[in-house]
Amino acid sequence: KTTLMAQLQRSLGIAQDTKRERVEKEEHEGETEEEEGSGGGDDKILEENDRTGYCVNLDPATKLVPYGVSIDIRDTVDYKEVMKQHNLGPNGAIMTSLNLFATKFDQVMTILERRAYGHEVDKAAASEGDTATANPKNDDTNKKINYILVDTPGQIEAFTWSASGTIMGESLASSFPTVLAFVVDTPRCAASPHTFMSNMLYACSMLYRTRLPLVVVFNKTDVVSHDFAQEWMEDYEAFQEALDERNEYTDGPESTGYYGSLTRSLSLVLDEFYTTLHKCGVSAATGDGVDDFWNAVQNAANDYETDYLEDLRNRISEQKAKKGALARLGVRRLQRDLDEDNRTRGSGVGRMS
Repeated sequence: KTTLMAQLQRSLGIAQDTKRERVEKEEHEGETEEEEGSGGGDDKILEENDRTGYCVNLDPATKLVPYGVSIDIRDTVDYKEVMKQHNLGPNGAIMTSLNLFATKFDQVMTILERRAYGHEVDKAAASEGDTATANPKNDDTNKKINYILVDTPGQIEAFTWSASGTIMGESLASSFPTVLAFVVDTPRCAASPHTFMSNMLYACSMLYRTRLPLVVVFNKTDVVSHDFAQEWMEDYEAFQEALDERNEYTDGPESTGYYGSLTRSLSLVLDEFYTTLHKCGVSAATGDGVDDFWNAVQNAANDYETDYLEDLRNRISEQKAKKGALARLGVRRLQRDLDEDNRTRGSGVGRMS
């Protein structure tokens, strides 16, 4: 996954820091003059590439990030220290680190919005009197970004099914056209149709959990072509034949009984799911298929505009309607209580007279 991120970054021109941010980094990190001079090559790449990217790492447990990251959760949260202080295991520490980082994610959004929209954000903030957000010294030469690459923890449940993951995902989706990319190990899927089906279930759960457009990325195509996976997704009978062929040479629990029957049934259920799914094959090692990936992302972004935004507006309208209904119900209850109180007081006065 991280190797693929590095490959994707190399296909983009990486947005450089503004002059003010460079000075702050130099003062904080003590960069040498040689390191300052090395930025010239990056500027040249930036000018030559129309697609400009910005990388964010949200995996607190990773030891090595083989790509240039602009915002890194590890700079804010110490994963090992979280494990030690809270007596947590690896997964618990990852989720706690994400929860801690989510409390400051509004600051991340401010940076990303300024990078993506430039002075439009600063002008809007200045018009609202928000001097903390407004940045009149923003560098005019800073090129706006076209893509934001966000690397999440490899444990799907730790991000997709956590409260912090939902907060971060919805924050990004509320400001930018957001697309999920689910990276699949193609050789493993080729070795077993059951493994392929498990990956498709993961993809399906992510899609329905977030409601965001999803691109299934079949990685390691330099080892095994992803053509078989596309065929299985487009032809139900082809997948059934692959199961039958595997069962002829396998006597384990995968071939018979409940497991095999479940896999066949799921393939039929997910047949319609495949028709609207974006997919592509890439090689993180060689870079083959990267252009296909960006094309799939663009198509998925179009789905964001047509489907997700409409769904988001409907959900907002539904929430407003629910709040309005609760408010009206509260008013009616208050009025009923007042009327009851008035009747009680009136009957008491009548008895005293």
